[in-house]
Amino acid sequence: MTKETKKQLSSAQREELLSTLKARFEKNMIRHKDLEWADVQAKLEANSEKLWSLHEMERTGGEPDVVEQDNKIGEFIFYDCAAESPKGRRSLCYDGEALEARKENKPGNSAMDMAAAMGIELLTEEQYRELQKLGKFDCKTSSWLTTPAAIRKLGGAIFADRRYDTVFVYHNGAQSYYAARGFRGLLRV
Repeated sequence: MTKETKKQLSSAQREELLSTLKARFEKNMIRHKDLEWADVQAKLEANSEKLWSLHEMERTGGEPDVVEQDNKIGEFIFYDCAAESPKGRRSLCYDGEALEARKENKPGNSAMDMAAAMGIELLTEEQYRELQKLGKFDCKTSSWLTTPAAIRKLGGAIFADRRYDTVFVYHNGAQSYYAARGFRGLLRV
């Protein structure tokens, strides 16, 4: 099976995903004022690999939804909008380097490697703060964020959550992992 074949959805999967995304889009119009579902759907139907990535976001519990449109290039930007960090993406250290450095009790994967395999990116601190303006996310969990190179070079990584109605950004060793920490991704379509 080729890599491209693996990134194709069956027609039933496509229909189910598009139906789920449309229902979420219509239920959460506050996230994407002035956008029309027909425009989003047309973009999705023209790009099956991006649709596969959205399916992976959905399959792992991310509940992706459109949060903005880049008007310069016409891309729609999806974020994971699940109330808590996606269940299917928790207990991960930050990146492959951190995973390899662990001597024992290694997690099954890293956030950066899993995101790359899904065809998505981790949210940055700025994007995470923008997401938090659209609702209350990670009130019981936390999410790894794209870490600045200077911090990562020193062995650290950053993550964030929402507590006391405030968004907090913290640091941890990149090798650490916790059952309540996952990652949120974004996809440009």
